[in-house]
Amino acid sequence: MKEIKRRNFIGTALGAAGLSGMGCASRIMPNNSGNAINLKGKKDSKIIHWDVVTIGNLSRNRYWGESVEKALRPVICTTTIITGTNFHVIVDPSLADAKAMAEELKRRTGLTPDDIDVAFVTHEHGDHHCGLPAFPKARWLASVQAATAINKAAKYQKNVEVAGTTIFDVIDVVFTPGHTPGTAGLRFDYRGLSIFVAGDAVTTKDFWDEGQTYYNALDPQEAKQSMKKIASISNIVVPGHDNFFLCI
Repeated sequence: MKEIKRRNFIGTALGAAGLSGMGCASRIMPNNSGNAINLKGKKDSKIIHWDVVTIGNLSRNRYWGESVEKALRPVICTTTIITGTNFHVIVDPSLADAKAMAEELKRRTGLTPDDIDVAFVTHEHGDHHCGLPAFPKARWLASVQAATAINKAAKYQKNVEVAGTTIFDVIDVVFTPGHTPGTAGLRFDYRGLSIFVAGDAVTTKDFWDEGQTYYNALDPQEAKQSMKKIASISNIVVPGHDNFFLCI
């Protein structure tokens, strides 16, 4: 078989067949029950690729029979790269060691920190922005509440700027409060799919499946409303501490 690079695979007949098996190849796709699911994204998006760089984990997980009373392991968040025609956006850079962050970025995407144009932070909790120093040349963006909280701590040598409603006019900044008042995610279109990078508005797939919030959500009821909002506009969700999953 002719060798096909990973980034080109999705555009091939073989890749399309694989997506069809997942129910992703057509505008209306069947789910496992045979019902039709409408794809919510635009096919003509300027987003050309996206990758999960680090797959996050929780410090304690109720679905593993663990108590919320104390941390059992170091926490890491999920980091995502969104690539357009002339830009790269990293979401929630997760590794505090700049060398490790650069190595993981290179290993997963072939990019270097200097290739990154924007680093977007979904909220002010430290595990979601500890990797910012690895990207000194990028613009650092967050919601006004998250940017204010991060800048007030004065941990970094430059400030986080307040994001607008879009990034590069093709990625939507969507407020999803509840976990924190300023939690916001990024939504973008990719090959007819609507992708939502949620940060801790969605903790893991297990929490999503049960409609539950993490123990430290400041407003659990508002957080649950934000989850419903995400479900209404997404085909794929990238949670804050897990791999991405289909929203069906």
